[in-house]
Amino acid sequence: MSDTPSSALPRQVADAYVDAYIALDPITGTYLGVAESSRGLPDLSPAGQAEAAELIRRTLAELDVAERVPGADTEAEQRCARLLRERLTAELAIHEAEEGLRAVSNIHSPVHSLREVFTATPTATEEDWAAIVDRLLAVPAALEGYRASLTLGLERKLYAGPRPTATFIEQLGSWAGGEGPGFFQDFVSSGPDALRTELDEAAGRAAEGLLALRDWMREVYAPAVEGAPDTVGRERYARWARQFNGTDLDLDEAYAYGWAEYHRLLAEMKTEAHKILPGAGPWEALAHLDVHGEHIEGVEEVRVWLQGLMDEAIEALDGTHFELAERVRKVESRIAPAGGAAAPYYTGPSEDFSRPGRTWLPTMGDTRFPVYDLVSTWYHEGVPGHHLQIAQWTHVADSLSRYQASIGHVSANAEGWALYAERLMDELGFLPDAERRIGYLDAQMMRACRVIVDIGMHLELEIPADSPFHPGERWTPDLAQEFFGSHSGRPADFVESELTRYLSMPGQAIGYKLGERAWLLGRENARRAHGDAFDLKAWHMAALSQGSLGLDDLVDELSRL
Repeated sequence: MSDTPSSALPRQVADAYVDAYIALDPITGTYLGVAESSRGLPDLSPAGQAEAAELIRRTLAELDVAERVPGADTEAEQRCARLLRERLTAELAIHEAEEGLRAVSNIHSPVHSLREVFTATPTATEEDWAAIVDRLLAVPAALEGYRASLTLGLERKLYAGPRPTATFIEQLGSWAGGEGPGFFQDFVSSGPDALRTELDEAAGRAAEGLLALRDWMREVYAPAVEGAPDTVGRERYARWARQFNGTDLDLDEAYAYGWAEYHRLLAEMKTEAHKILPGAGPWEALAHLDVHGEHIEGVEEVRVWLQGLMDEAIEALDGTHFELAERVRKVESRIAPAGGAAAPYYTGPSEDFSRPGRTWLPTMGDTRFPVYDLVSTWYHEGVPGHHLQIAQWTHVADSLSRYQASIGHVSANAEGWALYAERLMDELGFLPDAERRIGYLDAQMMRACRVIVDIGMHLELEIPADSPFHPGERWTPDLAQEFFGSHSGRPADFVESELTRYLSMPGQAIGYKLGERAWLLGRENARRAHGDAFDLKAWHMAALSQGSLGLDDLVDELSRL
């Protein structure tokens, strides 16, 4: 039975859903800063997935009632209701297609979430560490539930791709530890002496669970999915694209837009490349910068440098292009735990800001870091990108709903803002030299190539006749990796990690450019509507205080600000 009263408004229904969801998923609770969540892990079995789906169905029924309650017709209630219905409907479609029975990835699987939540779990007190013991002891059962879901997937011939499967198996072994301590053993090494025995034993059991899953994946799952396609086809792709973008996309139009951006960016990159190395092409110039460009030596040194970059951006932007609350001004630079994907990422603050927003740099074993590859990326991950948006949502949660400010997340909205943030810093003159600007353009080109190859290979589309790369042929994952690698300044291991990511997260990678397009169109519409009275700072703060929106609603809402 639901605890939601029959007179509840949509925002109350949404917030009741958050409470119920956290009870099923303590990982989400930990990221929100809910202390009671620190001891547990979600049920990753088919039964656990079914329970989450039933919660969605129940909430949608409650929303039907709530939208008829007096007071539900206000703009705030309607905006929340639209988001809640769109998100839950998209998530239910994913469940009913039984995608959770083949959730294998190199970056975004239930096991990745299970591991990464420990980096957000409180560790300040002995009581915190006692909760960590309980959470570690819950790891083997959670992994068994995940294996049960994959087993049912095999029975129903719902296969993950062989390439993500192979990468995931390697990651499991790395996390469990080989010659040295694994992730869990390393994590507990800083725990209190009073709990040393309990922590070490619990970490050991968690590592054993990883090894057991790895062995099963290697001996049972991988042989069973051998020969299955790595790509998903148009129907599955459209379903996932809805989940990540909050809209039913015209995939052929989006593919054409990716190519249009490719040609525009290529021309700009050639201009900057000539400034760096006269007569050189873009990727020849980037290779030159890898050796001869400005760089940071040392892992701790690059962490400190990235912190300084974000601090400087806050000082320069606050009061001029943004109006930031003091708690939003704090963001931490961190080095990512080894064994994950190659791409940097961001984690948001807890609801009370006791844990600040954090950017994470995977070093991939490197100790030398070219600056051209970092500046625009940290404007994306940190300030004014993900951090300003996610932290602002958290800051204004009381005027939204808890759902809008937290788990009602639309990937393309957030990634689109972060890509818009990179462009904004270029517009504002924060990329004053060719070195930093070609790094920005290289990052933009990567996002355009994502649209091309993600849609192209999953739908097996034809490469256009005006393409400089295999015109007239149809995309395959091998062609996609070759194309991506030849149009990126990033190393081969990054390119391989990225392609594996696209294969296991269809429809997510396109949201960067498509989301940026929505943000730019919304800004342009608002600018035209206001004329000379348009205030960019006011627009930024109003836009960042709306909470998440699907691309269906984003342009409309931004245009009216």
